[in-house]
Amino acid sequence: MTRSIDLWYWPTPNGWKVSIALEEMELPYEMKPVNIGAGEQFDPAFQAISPNGRMPAIVDPDGPDGQPLSIFESGAILQYLGLKSGRFYPQDPRGKAEVDQWLFWQVGGLGPMAGQTHHFRQYAPAIVRDQRQLAYGVNRYTNETHRLYGVLNRRLADRDFLSGDYSIADMATWPWILPALQGQSLDEFPHLEAWLARVGERPAVQRGRALGDEMRRNLAASGKAAEDARKVLFGQRAR
Repeated sequence: MTRSIDLWYWPTPNGWKVSIALEEMELPYEMKPVNIGAGEQFDPAFQAISPNGRMPAIVDPDGPDGQPLSIFESGAILQYLGLKSGRFYPQDPRGKAEVDQWLFWQVGGLGPMAGQTHHFRQYAPAIVRDQRQLAYGVNRYTNETHRLYGVLNRRLADRDFLSGDYSIADMATWPWILPALQGQSLDEFPHLEAWLARVGERPAVQRGRALGDEMRRNLAASGKAAEDARKVLFGQRAR
């Protein structure tokens, strides 16, 4: 019997990618919370697993050689889980390349750009008193996220999923489409809107998205707790 994979996790879009994949692939796992607002990502024990000090990360006690294997970076985790389970990740070179390019598009493009959109639209207003200083950042990243929504909308005009069959590329991308937080209207992107609903109807996606939802906090809120969390998250330098 396969032993449970340890999932080092906090309920954010990057965390949801992996919790969704584990649910879809029906792999047993145990969630290990990493409270990023409290600085738990800096714990030496966690950084031994995730040298970048970011979640998600996994430890598979049954690695390919029978020994434990730890992996950080969500894209690498999704590839590994797809290989381990034999699901949602093609093994033929053409199919694999089709999935990989959209997976890397998400981890290198949509995620970072949408993340900056979240920062400037949600969190920075609670940090910077002169809101005029934020205008360029808000416009820059909101516009780039709009462009990336357009890329997805064109891609999905003639297909149900990003790479033919439903795959880890869809699992990686879906959590990052948060139009209300990103200054976007899905009325402009009907194919993306239909895909968002299509993926969101999957029971495993719903379970993965709900994992640890009770732990989420509003980092844009007023008050000392939210202010301290913002200092932890947005004031990091090399250690």
